[in-house]
Amino acid sequence: MKLTRREFNRLLALGAGAHFIPNLHAQTEPRKTGYCIVGLGRISMQHFMPAIKNSAKARVTALVSGHRDKAERMATEYRVPTSSIYSYDNYDAIAANPNIDAVYVALPNSMHAEYSIRAAKAGKHVLCEKPMSTTVADARAMIAACQHAQKKLMIGYRCHLEPVNLRAVQLIRDGKLGKVQAIESTFGFNIGPNEWRTNRKLAGGGPLMDVGIYSLNACRYLTGEEPVEIDAHSSVIDHDGRFTEVEENISWTMTFPSGVVASCNSTYGATMPGFYRVHGSRGMLNLDNAFIYEGLVLRADIDGAEPIVMRSPSPDPAHFAAEAEHFADCIQQNQQNKAPGEEGLRDMELMMRIYDSCKRPAA
Repeated sequence: MKLTRREFNRLLALGAGAHFIPNLHAQTEPRKTGYCIVGLGRISMQHFMPAIKNSAKARVTALVSGHRDKAERMATEYRVPTSSIYSYDNYDAIAANPNIDAVYVALPNSMHAEYSIRAAKAGKHVLCEKPMSTTVADARAMIAACQHAQKKLMIGYRCHLEPVNLRAVQLIRDGKLGKVQAIESTFGFNIGPNEWRTNRKLAGGGPLMDVGIYSLNACRYLTGEEPVEIDAHSSVIDHDGRFTEVEENISWTMTFPSGVVASCNSTYGATMPGFYRVHGSRGMLNLDNAFIYEGLVLRADIDGAEPIVMRSPSPDPAHFAAEAEHFADCIQQNQQNKAPGEEGLRDMELMMRIYDSCKRPAA
């Protein structure tokens, strides 16, 4: 069928000429947000990257690693051109790569601030794993750098987007438990020898900075409040060389403005499945496996009602896909994300208060 230019333009205006353009649909599909993966370790290679492999909103477009051979293997798997593989020495060259919209920082804690700040200066948005940093000053510097560059900063708090945790929060906000009186939460594991997480310079602290932060953050989003009083204690029981620089066990209580008291425990010396329990005047809510990637089970026993039960709808990689796609949406639509730098800063401030309390002599 032969059309004049005038006839073709008229058909396009009516929407009838679309089938004459072979790739019109592909051209109008939204562009995927390109992530540069900074650090090829367990969390990036086993969780984040597989999660967005088939995402409709996000993709891996660049890699940063100190191990070229590992980076090349990952580049082949994720179809990243070798020209988009960077080392830590030439990291700042990401500024010239238009396929990078954001970086995903998955390095040891003490490196979060440097590589987030450098990413912002390179004109890239930042999704940084938690804890945000190892000092309050670094956390503030990260926020300032992203604000100055007019780039977004999100901290990797998966639970802020996880459906079962969100249901727990909603039940409390709706008053189903009555007035919340107390919260209990734990998370810990038995750490192996020679882990970077027991190196204070790299980790900034022990289990509190790694897994205890989940309990801390959960108490904040469950109450919707900030603690006004903190009392904490730490200890080392296993003198086997693992805990010469960081605590093995840490316990703390927080009192919130409403009067709610939260009791939390974290350890590197024993298996301590992550959970929280919320006690209210009308019932109790329990969330097992609250902070891991699968097997979350919520049960709310409310006076005079059938128990409310909810299980996680899908395992990992759903957690990381939700995180990556939420940030991608925020970038594309220029919106605020659900876990901004200020959220990470608040946890940093509170963890420093917990550590300070541990240092105080008992009354």
